[in-house]
Amino acid sequence: MKMMKIVLAIDSFKGCLTSAEANRAAAEGILSACPEAEIVQVPVSDGGEGFLEAFHAAIGGEMTEVVVRDPLMRPVTAKYLLQGETAVIEIAQASGLTLLTNEERNPMVATSYGTGQLVADAVKNGASHVIVGLGGSATSDAGIGMLHALIDAFARGGQWDDIQELKRVRFTIASDVKNPLYGEHGAAHVFAPQKGATPEMVARLDERARKFAEVSATHFGYDRSQMPGAGAAGGLGYAFLEYLGAACESGIQLLLNTINFREMVKDADLIITGEGAADRQTLMGKLPMGILEQASGVPVALIAGRIADKDQLLSAGFHHVESINPPDLPLAEAMRREVAVCNIKAIAGLLGRNCYYITN
Repeated sequence: MKMMKIVLAIDSFKGCLTSAEANRAAAEGILSACPEAEIVQVPVSDGGEGFLEAFHAAIGGEMTEVVVRDPLMRPVTAKYLLQGETAVIEIAQASGLTLLTNEERNPMVATSYGTGQLVADAVKNGASHVIVGLGGSATSDAGIGMLHALIDAFARGGQWDDIQELKRVRFTIASDVKNPLYGEHGAAHVFAPQKGATPEMVARLDERARKFAEVSATHFGYDRSQMPGAGAAGGLGYAFLEYLGAACESGIQLLLNTINFREMVKDADLIITGEGAADRQTLMGKLPMGILEQASGVPVALIAGRIADKDQLLSAGFHHVESINPPDLPLAEAMRREVAVCNIKAIAGLLGRNCYYITN
């Protein structure tokens, strides 16, 4: 009888379960149905929530805590990962939308200053490569706040060109957002409304970003405002690209390459991935697609709290596409942690049994 190997790489169910919690629930469900199965759990993130934990599981290192400023310049304790000379930063720790109440959301005043403080602390602690997960931001300041924090930390003359310490540092931004900094598909128009921006604010934010890019291009002699990823995290992507020469990579591909995912799964019988809601947008570079692209021919099952466009997802190559929730389950009930855990266990158990019968 063949030992069955199943790899779990499920994204967080935002506002409900972390990636590690979702994986753990699926593992329990499979083992209850197939006690002899070999389960490999891989915490994953595309650059947003859970990015730190995913990299911590992948490369080890130590979590470093530091008091920085939140989007409204209030003190908040944030952390980043330091492994040798590599630092991993999740910008939501300092500049995240979850740090604000609904009433406090205002991208006209929210600042990315705290993210700059995290970068500065990592560099002062010896980091020569800084990986930055761009996701979940409350800001739309084109990274101006972050740059001010770096000037405050390093510029002896108070000017960006005075900074020497950052010239030895390599930056990689992890994001699956391809939007430019400004314009119809830019950071303000596409993302600012969910951060509390009114239509009038969107227009002002977009104009502010455009003017900042023009000034910056005049100063440096090049313009990276239209590069893919410049519009990520309210334009933080642009600041890293233009001012710090960052490379932009897919968050999930960066993580999977780091842990050599292709090698990990080549002898697996099934991979289970998932996210809170799966639809045709999943096919546009979201985390489950990253898993599918590195599956090495192993069947991939996609689970989600809500499923739409199922036929398109199946046509893309997923072997199974399953909602964890009954169709009549109210959203508020589905979002309860204990309900989500129970439902993931149930669907994973079914997938495990199905895989067992196929492999044996």
